[in-house]
Amino acid sequence: MSNVYEERATMIAAGELQWFVPFGREHCKKHPNAINLQLRQLQPASELWSSDGAAGLVGSLQEVTLQEREREWWQLSKGVGGATHEAEFEEELYVAGNVVIWSRGSKNQASYVYKAFTVDSPVQQALWCNFTLPQKKKDEKEIVEQTVCIVQNTCVNVHSVTGKDFISPLPFQVSTLWPTKFGLLFERKNPASDAPMSPPREPLPTVFSMLHPLDEIAPVVCRSSAGLFEAPRVQYVSDSTLRIIFSSCEPSIIMTYDTVQHSHTVWALRRVTTEERSMVLKYSDQPVVQNLMAPGFLSSHLRTVPKLESLASPYHSCSLHGQTRVTSSPGLHSRVHSPSISGMAALSRAHSPSTAAPSFSSAQRFNMSCHSPRTHSLLSSPTSVLNDSGVAPEAEPLVPELCIEQLWMETPPGCRSDSSPREKSSQASKVFITSDLCENKFLCFLVESSQQLRCVKFIESNDPSQLIFVAAATIPARDAAPLESIDAMLVLEPSGCLVLYTGVSRVSKVFVSGLLAPSLGMTGTMSHPGTPVEGISTPAKATGRHMSCLDEVALPSPVCELRGSTKHHESSWPWLDDCTFQQVAPYVHALRDPVHNRVTLELSNGMMQRIAIPEIATSELVKKCLQAVRFILPKETAMKVLTKWYNIYNAPGGPSSHTEWNLFVTCIMTLMGYSTERLSWTRNLDFEVPLSPVIAPKKARTSEMGSDEDWEYQLASDYHWQVESRRLGGALHLEPLLGAPPHTGEPSAPPRLDAAAPLFNHTPAVFFVLHLVYEDLKLDELMRKGAHQLVVLLQQLARDLQLEEYIDLYWRDYPSFIKTFKETCAIDPAQKDQMNKPSFVLEEPPSIFGWLSRCLRGDEVSPFPYLPGICERTKLLVLSFALYVIGDENSVTTDVSKYLSKVSAGQKKNLNEQAGKRQSEIKPSTHYCSLAEKLALWLTSSGFTLKDLESVPFGVALPIRDAIYQCREQPCSDWPEDVCLLIGRQDLTKQAHRVTLARGKPTMGSGLSLEAPAAAEVDEEEDGMGDIEGDVTALIWSQDLRVQEVRRLLQSSRPVRVNVPHLPEVSDHEYIEEKENKLLQLCQRTMALPVGRGLFTLFSYLPVPTEPLPVPKLNLTGRAPPRNTMVDLNSGNIDVPPNMTSWPSFHNGVAAGLKIAPASRIDSAWIAYNKPKSAELANEYAGFLMALGLNGHLTKLATLNIHDYLTKGHEMTSIGLLLGVSAAKLSTMDMSITRLLSIHIPALLPPTSTELDVPHNVQVAAVVGIGLVYQGTGHRHNAEVLLAEIGRPPGPEMEYCTDRESYSLAAGLALGMVCLGHGSNLIGMTDLNVPEQLYQYMVGGHRRAHAGANREKHKSPSYQIKEGDTINVDVTCPGATLALAMIYLKTNNRSIADWLRAPDTMFLLDFIKPEFLLLRTLARCLIMWDEILPDVEWINSNVPQIIQAPPSEDMNMETLAQAHVYIIAGACMAVGFRFAGSANSDAFDCLYKFARNFMQCLTPSSATVRIDDVDRLNAHMWQMGHYNVQTCLSMVLLSIAMVMAGSGDLRVLQLCRFLHRRTSGEMNYGFHMAHHMALGLLFLGGGRYTLSTSNSAIAALLCALYPHFPAHSTDNRYHLQALRHLAVLAAEPRLLIPVDVDTCKPCYALLDVTYKETPWYEETTVELMAPTMLPELHLLKQVKVKGPRYWGLTIDTSRGTQHLQSILSCDGVLYVKQRAGQLPYKDDPRGWKSLLAPSVNNHNPEVRTFKPEAISTFTSDAALVSFAEYFCKPAENMKEKQDTLALFSAILYECVTQEIPEILPTYIAVDQAVQGLRGGDVCETFTLWQVKLVLELCDSRVLQERRSDPHDRGLLLSSEFLAIMKCSADRALDSWLCDNSAILQSYLRGQGSAEGPHSAEGPHSAALACYLVFHSIPSFRKMAVDDLEGCTSFPQLLLRFSQLGVPVRALLRLAPLLLEAGDPVGGCPVF
Repeated sequence: MSNVYEERATMIAAGELQWFVPFGREHCKKHPNAINLQLRQLQPASELWSSDGAAGLVGSLQEVTLQEREREWWQLSKGVGGATHEAEFEEELYVAGNVVIWSRGSKNQASYVYKAFTVDSPVQQALWCNFTLPQKKKDEKEIVEQTVCIVQNTCVNVHSVTGKDFISPLPFQVSTLWPTKFGLLFERKNPASDAPMSPPREPLPTVFSMLHPLDEIAPVVCRSSAGLFEAPRVQYVSDSTLRIIFSSCEPSIIMTYDTVQHSHTVWALRRVTTEERSMVLKYSDQPVVQNLMAPGFLSSHLRTVPKLESLASPYHSCSLHGQTRVTSSPGLHSRVHSPSISGMAALSRAHSPSTAAPSFSSAQRFNMSCHSPRTHSLLSSPTSVLNDSGVAPEAEPLVPELCIEQLWMETPPGCRSDSSPREKSSQASKVFITSDLCENKFLCFLVESSQQLRCVKFIESNDPSQLIFVAAATIPARDAAPLESIDAMLVLEPSGCLVLYTGVSRVSKVFVSGLLAPSLGMTGTMSHPGTPVEGISTPAKATGRHMSCLDEVALPSPVCELRGSTKHHESSWPWLDDCTFQQVAPYVHALRDPVHNRVTLELSNGMMQRIAIPEIATSELVKKCLQAVRFILPKETAMKVLTKWYNIYNAPGGPSSHTEWNLFVTCIMTLMGYSTERLSWTRNLDFEVPLSPVIAPKKARTSEMGSDEDWEYQLASDYHWQVESRRLGGALHLEPLLGAPPHTGEPSAPPRLDAAAPLFNHTPAVFFVLHLVYEDLKLDELMRKGAHQLVVLLQQLARDLQLEEYIDLYWRDYPSFIKTFKETCAIDPAQKDQMNKPSFVLEEPPSIFGWLSRCLRGDEVSPFPYLPGICERTKLLVLSFALYVIGDENSVTTDVSKYLSKVSAGQKKNLNEQAGKRQSEIKPSTHYCSLAEKLALWLTSSGFTLKDLESVPFGVALPIRDAIYQCREQPCSDWPEDVCLLIGRQDLTKQAHRVTLARGKPTMGSGLSLEAPAAAEVDEEEDGMGDIEGDVTALIWSQDLRVQEVRRLLQSSRPVRVNVPHLPEVSDHEYIEEKENKLLQLCQRTMALPVGRGLFTLFSYLPVPTEPLPVPKLNLTGRAPPRNTMVDLNSGNIDVPPNMTSWPSFHNGVAAGLKIAPASRIDSAWIAYNKPKSAELANEYAGFLMALGLNGHLTKLATLNIHDYLTKGHEMTSIGLLLGVSAAKLSTMDMSITRLLSIHIPALLPPTSTELDVPHNVQVAAVVGIGLVYQGTGHRHNAEVLLAEIGRPPGPEMEYCTDRESYSLAAGLALGMVCLGHGSNLIGMTDLNVPEQLYQYMVGGHRRAHAGANREKHKSPSYQIKEGDTINVDVTCPGATLALAMIYLKTNNRSIADWLRAPDTMFLLDFIKPEFLLLRTLARCLIMWDEILPDVEWINSNVPQIIQAPPSEDMNMETLAQAHVYIIAGACMAVGFRFAGSANSDAFDCLYKFARNFMQCLTPSSATVRIDDVDRLNAHMWQMGHYNVQTCLSMVLLSIAMVMAGSGDLRVLQLCRFLHRRTSGEMNYGFHMAHHMALGLLFLGGGRYTLSTSNSAIAALLCALYPHFPAHSTDNRYHLQALRHLAVLAAEPRLLIPVDVDTCKPCYALLDVTYKETPWYEETTVELMAPTMLPELHLLKQVKVKGPRYWGLTIDTSRGTQHLQSILSCDGVLYVKQRAGQLPYKDDPRGWKSLLAPSVNNHNPEVRTFKPEAISTFTSDAALVSFAEYFCKPAENMKEKQDTLALFSAILYECVTQEIPEILPTYIAVDQAVQGLRGGDVCETFTLWQVKLVLELCDSRVLQERRSDPHDRGLLLSSEFLAIMKCSADRALDSWLCDNSAILQSYLRGQGSAEGPHSAEGPHSAALACYLVFHSIPSFRKMAVDDLEGCTSFPQLLLRFSQLGVPVRALLRLAPLLLEAGDPVGGCPVF
């Protein structure tokens, strides 16, 4: 019988036939450059066939030259990514001339141009390549950038899909580029004109790599061992006889061809190791004199076979016949000619492409030997930049990046017995990787010369980079193409047949409609080329005599050797030269462009046809069953089964999709040995082609019309019996049919199974895996129909294998359906014993619902069997129940085997490994608060989504939904986006998406209200502050117009009002002068405004990359009332200081630049684009550059542009640029910036360097820049230089003589920043005595001798300034004081702090300037950071006793007064620094009191006013000058602004507005700057930003708020004005803005902010209404969004502040989700308007009052609105169903108010299931199982534990509803039991009729199954009579039933039956 199953099948039919023309060709015809590209010649091939046959063809070919034909080229590939994410996505890369077209298309979408490129020269090659971007952090996933590479003669253009473009010059001529996993491989062209050189040298590398377009091209090395006892050798790949013919990314391999030995070699491609890199570089440093005459390493390795290796390797089993090629080795020669490349190509990529210049180094490095840098290279190319006699300088060796390692080598043709002379040049023309249906992988290469496809099988080893090649086979082929999606390949045989192979196993021929069937011609039907073709049979008119010619043995026959030598090479079709025949039937010439399962056929007539090879199956059910069968069977048997099925399913004219399952059933049963014709249910299967036992030719249908036989068949069908006879009959009130369905005939004996069938011995295993598939299908609502179909096959196999337990299970699932099947097939017992019954086949059938039910009841469960990779849903849900219901936290990690047992048959181990790997990828976390959270995270990591949950049956899904709801109520704020999506929190999902986007692409952040107002007026836009007002500021300050007032105060673009009264005695000329003098005073204020405006508009604008940045004008004109006449300073009536507007213009540019948000998309071109053309605006642009550095954008400016700006010599530009780049590189120690700064600092230059004329202010900026770049690093050399620069003496000829104070201060600030916070831990600086030296600078003394490299510069004293040997304290004290403060910042070092204490004697007070006392007090307090307290007493404690005591007569009262006031001001500043950005009320009250005191001294009308507690201070205030009081007031005002930064406090705004109005008297430019800086700090960033108190922020604020402001706009003597803007470095975003996720608008939300416990206060929780400014994050414990208006959300900062920090950095947007029925605080401040407010509790008993019309106010879900519309509204035809309407309304109300709309289908499903049970209309028990699981979940341990929590609301479903449903189900089943107890008794005792215990008639069978399922009663086999006969009492039954796992409530119902008590129910309580 074995030959019965080796039937002959017809060939399979290809589908989706369509003529193919590359899309790029059609597009190029419309290209603007089409005329120049001469694409007209690329005509369709059909036009080349003229009527005169060959003459027309020759004539057309003469018009199209070969070169023009070669210009056109294309390739197709499967789409990767894309917007559509389609599986059937195709991409085409088309090349014609200079144009490259990248197009995309699919089945559902026409092709379209994705990208088009036009280059300067003809395209040599175009390819796709993926480059990997390295990540800074090791744990971050590498980013893969998809690019297309266009190869020209001199360069490679790389274009990424993200829009990036690169041009990589080629330093040598390239033959081919190859894409790899790591980047590009370059194969160097080997010119034939290479002549021997004298002296000879090592060969040059031939293969290079480029890992990224911005990386250098590096040579590739090869690692190999020359023998068993030799160490591995590593050397550059330099063998010119090796050609790369193939590269692959996965696995990462390449294949080469040896042009001398004519053999192929496979290499592994990987990154080079550090050891290998050092080996090859070490080798390259060695002299190569003795190696000059030796062949190259690769040459010797590949062509010299050691004896030891030849014994072990089958590929080296023969000698090479003395082929020693020493004389011809390329290693003996080196190239004399350099590649013909232009200077542009040799240009280094570090330079701009626009500045092309000849470059020697990059080209010369590749034209010299990489092994010896000392070797001379003579370049004789005409384009060479080196003359013939020149000697190349030494070049550094090239560092390799990639390494190749040999994996397999083909036996050379000379060693093979079957080789022919022609095979000596047998280079493969096509190489690809394919796999078979059993997932074996093969590397196939096509050798056209011998018409062979050689296939080498390989497997993966434990090391992924190492592949093991195990076997080789040969297939006769002219061409071949892999079909990846169906694990097959299409082979064009030498005879012209298209044959499908899977691996090396032949499947069948492929029939293509309209093409010549070559087998007809090649089998001798045409004896002469001139034979007529009319008699040829085509598939369209198939006849019987020709059908046999199409048959062929179709079972797989692995090809182990060449089937036979073929003599048909390129001219294998000599008889096809007849043009007449060619016109009739073209044949296939070649195959190309395989994608998925489609391939292009190149036909003999020049046309191309695209075909699709059909898939193995289209039905999901059939695919799943085939996977299971393939998994369990041995590979050989599985291959036979799959191949047979493929042939049957895809035969020409095969079945339609709806008969696919029937075809599969017949096929699988036939292979098991069944005679499907003898089984009634298989005999009636509707398919078109009979299959058993032999496949016969297809029979045509006689008629499409119906017949009487069809009606008889319908009446006799099982479907008619089980459905129509009951439902239709019931509807027509007919009596039900009695008896079984009629059958056409009674078989005399049951049919027998054929033991010779291929799958007969594997029947039990196949049955079991199909049963597991069936159980998996039960967990998918969408596959319910598939489970129903599969159970028919399973019940037949179970009957024949006599597995009663399985039959009982199927009967319980489908009682009315299964009982209609009673046929069995006999199996010989002897043969049955021979069947393979694996150990995993269980006697007790695995039931997934039963397993889950036992989990819920708390019974012990055994591991559930599952198929890895196939039954993934079973695995997912079993482990979910184990985790959440059983409570085993390790169930998804280490204890998986306790709940799941993998079915293993030695097949597909990789699936098991993948499953294990996937589980291991779940990152363990110790922060799980509950099982629900762990379940949600694990489900997400397994790829489970809400869409998957919707298809899970409602009873199984309810525990998961319950866990999801628990997570939804109390989520974790930093969960990934997928988890938030699963738990249904749209707010968290959007938040996670925003944070992820910001982390991955820092340039993608878009501000919420950074958008300008839609209707902004023109005049408002001019002031540069139009971007501040928005929704957020309207929420923060909703009660007043303070923002508009700030805009009014800070605007400088409109003329000021000059109001001067015209007195009668004043002449007109004098009046004009008065007005101009008044305007000059007002201009002092106007010029100071930009500093404050920059702080106010900080980071508030997103510029448009195509538009310049708008910069508001600095308007210094005025308008005089009442005629509004213009007042100008340029009239010449008064003297105006020169260059008065220089620095104000600089500040104006900084203010404009600071508006730019850090998340803006700007680049170097945009920065240069903003450069003004007029020289007048150069100062503004200088400030703009500094601002770009402060917001981090200056790093994008090209280095070339930076040097260009600096070489212009513009002082302001240099200052702005140096400070900007330093701020952008804060604390990085960047060497390029260090070099840039050092040029401008003479002390950092070598002593012998040329003296540069660097302006003084530029030196000051450079010194501060050093401090910024090296901030906190403790750099020894810079600290030493800066320490010396503080006391730099003046030099001769006025060197260092002007503005010395600012330079010394800058050096002190820079020294403090370098050693910031280091305190006494200055490592390596003990010899410098830094604190002692700074103390000497502070108090004075003898100057120390200048040490270091610059000591010679300071030998000559100054001729102008005579300071002698003492230190000038007036110059050095400020810098030294602040340096001490910054070095010992927050260290609480009392000894250093005591140095800074104010003197307590009058003698010492006379020696110290008052402003120095301010600095000392501030420095001392900063050191003693923890002692700063926000009260008046602490501030007064800093004043020495001598000042506080009553004065004596000999004391200088003015000195005491000034000292007192300045010390108070310094202490106030310390409070401001300590509580900066905190809005501390105590600190504010304290400082505000002092500010009011100072202001009263400035107000003349308050001369008699006194304030308590500070009488002494007031007395001293009145004794000092106006200037000193104004200075101290400015400092106190700045201190208050620091404390209240970003808060916009109204009282501080009033102070600032009062001082804004004061323009007369001594209110100079500096005071105005201080006051408006305070105003800017108060509204920092429009209320979005505040100040930090970190060390870096304190240092920046000390630089910016130095308490000596300029006297006029050009004053930089004591402090460089540009440093005022460094306050930006102290700003940090801390504004939290709630945004409604539904409306995307900011809203109010109530927050609970919990502070950590500190030494000053305990853990505290405060209630804030957001938007609000948060305190510093390190002080926080958690931030919580409070209900009831919004869903709760907790951000826990105790585990880290990264998540909250990322939220704040993304504009502070916190998405919140409004609860149903609630209104926002803006619309309902007190919560009285809420729809749920009238209801005392949510469980309102008056549910009937709920109107469905109100649903839209609760939810916008279209499904819920429709449900209310159609199911809850009373209608005319629904009067009799008022109860149903009421129930649906109550359910809808419950789901909407509790915000669980996903539970609505569960409610309805439970109700419908119980209603069906009560009506007796049950055909299957599926929904009853779900109801049972829901009820058991209510009584489970999970719910019981949660009910102890008073705040828990219990199960999602209402407990009242479930109780009613449970009682209804019990009542229905108990009523049936009262009338039919005998049926249940007979089942329990197995006493049914002859057909078995399942033979109950009609509806009783279904009711019995429902009763057994609902009460968890085991099968009758388990409850055998022998076991129960001895049970005579209820306790005995209880013991026995507890062992069977029967619940007590079921036993109470069964006990009367089993104990034969009277009433089965009456005496038993119902539970």
